[in-house]
Amino acid sequence: MSHILIVDDEPDILELLAITIRRLHLTPVSAANIHEAKACLSQQSFQLCLTDMRLPDGSGMELITHIQQQYADLPVVMLTAYGSVDVAIEAMKAGAFDFLSKPVELDKLRSIIQNAIRLDAAPQSPDNKTQIPGIIGQSQAIERLNDQINKVARSHAPVFIHGESGTGKELVARAIHNLGPRAEQPFIAVNCGAIPADLMESEFFGHKKGAFTGASGNKEGFFQAAHEGTLFLDEVADLPLSMQVKLLRAIQENRVRPVGSETELAVDVRILSASHKDLQMEVDDKNFREDLFYRLDVINLQVPPLRERLDDVPLLCAHILQRFAQSLNSPPVQLSHNAQHLLQEYYFPGNVRELENILQRAVTLIDGSQIEVNDLHLKSVQPATNHQELSHQLAPGETLEEYLEDAERAILMRALEQCRWNKTAAAEQLGMSFRSMRYRLKKLRID
Repeated sequence: MSHILIVDDEPDILELLAITIRRLHLTPVSAANIHEAKACLSQQSFQLCLTDMRLPDGSGMELITHIQQQYADLPVVMLTAYGSVDVAIEAMKAGAFDFLSKPVELDKLRSIIQNAIRLDAAPQSPDNKTQIPGIIGQSQAIERLNDQINKVARSHAPVFIHGESGTGKELVARAIHNLGPRAEQPFIAVNCGAIPADLMESEFFGHKKGAFTGASGNKEGFFQAAHEGTLFLDEVADLPLSMQVKLLRAIQENRVRPVGSETELAVDVRILSASHKDLQMEVDDKNFREDLFYRLDVINLQVPPLRERLDDVPLLCAHILQRFAQSLNSPPVQLSHNAQHLLQEYYFPGNVRELENILQRAVTLIDGSQIEVNDLHLKSVQPATNHQELSHQLAPGETLEEYLEDAERAILMRALEQCRWNKTAAAEQLGMSFRSMRYRLKKLRID
């Protein structure tokens, strides 16, 4: 039978938690302080630990750290005083699976316990370097990303995924969902930048029939559709401030009110979000609420741009060309050695998405079964890893403005990489103000 460790010095809380655990056909084991909890952990194995934040001989954070170091696969849920959001966020950053506010909501407690038990029962990979489905590559950058995905998948903590456009942020979000305890539940992906402002509340929270003109029936929103699963908010920085307030409340309260309804609905979702923009910069510019930022950016994952893992280009090409062949029901097209070499020298401002587009265009237009250099039709401006000099000829169909933007982007990227992405130092190197640097980076969509 599965055992749950409860660490709290309040007898009433211990009894309430124990009753709930027994009703789930699990066995509670109680400890009144950190010393007793460590003794219990050394004597038997547990499927979950519930610990209060304040204990007679120390902080629950100390116990979380101990469990992370000694029993890394054991999920820990922190019990906090109502409204202690900062404490809860710190606990999740330290490795807690989830948190519960006192007084404990029993439905939420049952849901967390069931998720944690599912997580504990899932087979664990002995090697975090094992390839994650959908994440193609063997470079050090991808190995680091795989390792981070494996770790955050075992938590309920909100994750903010930052990366340039075309790097595969949604693939990372799906991998986190598929490797976690909610894998059998819905994964709902939302492009926040594609929803008209006047429809946002209805799309996120649903509406009742007759709530507004055109509401011919009841409609569930994204939160209801993702109930017990994962809600992925892509390009979350594009949400208007008015919607950010409502989103923050829904995340804090785990409740939503459909448009036109007088009652709220309880929802249980894990929030993953992403953007190609720097959220901290958006907060500084007053475009994004700081309180929402701290709720979304509990754990931060950086998806590397393709230019930082060019060794993965051959694997990516083989995977993409195989996928195209399957969709066309034909043998895979091959890349010539020179074509592959050229791609490994290219800068890829559009990342993996640009690589897919380049290969799809080549597959569509070639007559034979092999892609040559000329079939790639790369832009004349190809800032590669060695930052080769820019061509002084415009490519067919390329405007002067596009050419100059490519040139400016290459110069900025070279300075940033030389300064290890210290924007202040790069601005000084180029003889411009930090404000001017930030404006140019924003204009050229460089993060």
